[in-house]
Amino acid sequence: MQTHAEQAYPHEGCGLLLGSFDAEADKKTLVELVFLKNAWAKAVADDLAESGYQASQDMTTARRYWIDPKDMLETQRQARQQGLSIIGVYHSHPDATAVPSMCDRDLAWPAYAYVIVSVRNGLAADLQNWQLDNNHQFQPEPMKIAPASAAKDRMPLLSS
Repeated sequence: MQTHAEQAYPHEGCGLLLGSFDAEADKKTLVELVFLKNAWAKAVADDLAESGYQASQDMTTARRYWIDPKDMLETQRQARQQGLSIIGVYHSHPDATAVPSMCDRDLAWPAYAYVIVSVRNGLAADLQNWQLDNNHQFQPEPMKIAPASAAKDRMPLLSS
């Protein structure tokens, strides 16, 4: 994620987190990352404005990301073939903190993990994981990073 975010700089990079949900343990297990192209475009901003979202000059790929619905559906199809689910989204904040913006919150879905990578001057500086609570507010979601050598197949990386 950090490397992808650095490569996208000075624009926001984005992608999907594939894995599994364990509702009883309130845990997500990350198995695979899917790096995607930031599909933000003026048409997306215009569509959001029509839906009542306030448009601004900041609505560019340097400050916004968008996952193309076609990419989302194709990733979901491929994940299901592997017995996985989309468990979250990651994106970067160029020259900003790894804290969700109002736009991030407004467009987020419950249950997903939202990992934000802060990239400062082209280098990943921080990485934070968030999840929406019942009041549609982001709360930090604890993250446990397992060493790559700890498991050969599925390694628990994100957990609530």
